[in-house]
Amino acid sequence: MSKLPKHILVIRLSAMGDVAMTVPVLRAFTEQYPEVKITILTRAFFVPFFRDLKNVSVFPAEVKGKHKGVFGLYKLSKDLKSLGVDAVADLHNVLRTNILKIFFFGKKVVQIDKGRAEKKALISGEIFQQLKTTHQRYADVFEALGFKLNISNPNFPKKAILNNHIKAVLGDTSKTLIGIAPFAAHEGKMYPLDAMKEVIETLSKDYKVVLFGGGKKEIELLNTLAETSENIINIAGKLSLTEELELISNLDLMLSMDSGNAHLAAMLGVKVLSIWGVTHPFAGFAPFNQPEDYLLLSDRNQFPKIPTSVYGNKYPETYKEAARSISPETVIEKIKAII
Repeated sequence: MSKLPKHILVIRLSAMGDVAMTVPVLRAFTEQYPEVKITILTRAFFVPFFRDLKNVSVFPAEVKGKHKGVFGLYKLSKDLKSLGVDAVADLHNVLRTNILKIFFFGKKVVQIDKGRAEKKALISGEIFQQLKTTHQRYADVFEALGFKLNISNPNFPKKAILNNHIKAVLGDTSKTLIGIAPFAAHEGKMYPLDAMKEVIETLSKDYKVVLFGGGKKEIELLNTLAETSENIINIAGKLSLTEELELISNLDLMLSMDSGNAHLAAMLGVKVLSIWGVTHPFAGFAPFNQPEDYLLLSDRNQFPKIPTSVYGNKYPETYKEAARSISPETVIEKIKAII
């Protein structure tokens, strides 16, 4: 039997949700193999995701700066080799990481199988069945390096103690806290804003609603929603990422689209109710460790081509508001049942 690696370089550069999905897998790894050191190569912005993981350090990649292009990746590989890594787990498997792989000649490199052919068959309608989850695909990479990994019985960090700044932004925390992240990268993945407004205003009568988002336009929309009740708080742009994660860890539930915020909450062990527009959890991107009935799906009788794409970036114009087939009453009732 070949010698097992003692220091693994894990590569996952983007996007936010995909990086967040590595966290429960890495937590399971560190618990099951505490003697193995992990260095994760990712963007500097994502460093707070990993701060409570033992034996895990982060090497920030500057892919738009000094690590840009082939020469930049060569310099990056030299820096990474100097850390003494003896194996590479590539959880990204894109052109950039394939170039890096060449520079790690002599080291064992295992790359994620993204299941592209299966996903293509799912999108085309050739098959309609649950594909392997992204979390399991990550775990498979470690197994190929010699580490059998069980991710079925996860542990999560304790709720963070909120600092004074977070408390000041949040105000009264005596009510049940529901986080709502109404946006997604593509419009076809979003719950229509007028329907979401109905959900938010109804929930705010009994609960404290905390709105998440980013970007100038989104913040303006969230501010408008927050003006309707003192029980609706928009925290977008008011907290650091670390503080946002600490707040999320204290939520009683997160309502999110198929988006990064769902994965942030799930990696912290928070209950996540997710809304799916033109995408579908069969592609393998459901939030970690959430019951199947926490997934609210658009009506495939009305929209039989769902999933129209893996990431929700392609869909017929008539499918733009597919999520409207999920009524606000359904969302509200489900939240009340979960809480």
